[in-house]
Amino acid sequence: MPESIQIGGRAVGAGKPCLVVAEMAANHNGDLGLAMELARKAHAAGADLVKFQFRTPVLCIPEAQKVILKETPWGSMSYLEYRERLEFQSWQWDDLAAELHRLGIPWFASPWDLPSLTRLMRYDPPCLKVASACLTDLDLLHAMRQTGKPVIASTGMSNFPQIQRAVAALGPDRLILLHCRSTYPCPPEDLNLQAIVSLRERFAVPTGYSGHEVGLWTSLCAVVLGASVLERHFTDDRSRFGSDQAASVEPHGFADLVKQIRRWEEARGDGRLGEILDSERPVMARLRRVL
Repeated sequence: MPESIQIGGRAVGAGKPCLVVAEMAANHNGDLGLAMELARKAHAAGADLVKFQFRTPVLCIPEAQKVILKETPWGSMSYLEYRERLEFQSWQWDDLAAELHRLGIPWFASPWDLPSLTRLMRYDPPCLKVASACLTDLDLLHAMRQTGKPVIASTGMSNFPQIQRAVAALGPDRLILLHCRSTYPCPPEDLNLQAIVSLRERFAVPTGYSGHEVGLWTSLCAVVLGASVLERHFTDDRSRFGSDQAASVEPHGFADLVKQIRRWEEARGDGRLGEILDSERPVMARLRRVL
């Protein structure tokens, strides 16, 4: 297993500080101003990277889902029309990328189809993300590998043979696998956090966790289990419209989670045995009769 993978100038891997990702997904509801504001708030809360999604809805939505009617704040429309409404145009991505660059906020995205990957690469992201829904799209995975970028891949709603095929398509050299449950929100009894360890042992790559549960403590547990990357959905108001809002974390909670992760990293140490601290020696002199 590679000791670490370089993402945006920092090492990501076992024993390194956890890379904390704030997933915007569609929580901006197609509002460019809100997307910028969410990114600013996530960065201020301690996110190392903010993440978006690039989609060409007509290509990546299953045919049977396109015509299903959906009630939205903008009226009743087909699911395809709804997804298209959430997507930014090229000029909007340009404006967003320029603003995040001005603010010094690093970002990347998950492309859901080949044209979206091409559009995303214009912005030279530090890494790419494979969404759980795309883990079986081997053409897309091969194309992502050809970019030479580090790839973070989520494994939600995937069985073991599907994960094996994805790893073979992506290659192990610049790959990070995230354990994930694609339920929004996911109950704790379904999380199976120990799979973070199992993925690392089976595939010999850095592993992490993409969480969709309510609350923070399970995400901290994932880091304690060795997650090199932690991804949580981010919003400024969980009552907003959208399928991901209920499983998202608001700014104060996200900041608290990052704080607890950094405290754990300070407390983790290196595992060496038999070291007597200088701070222990005065206590030892007072309390230990036989030296």
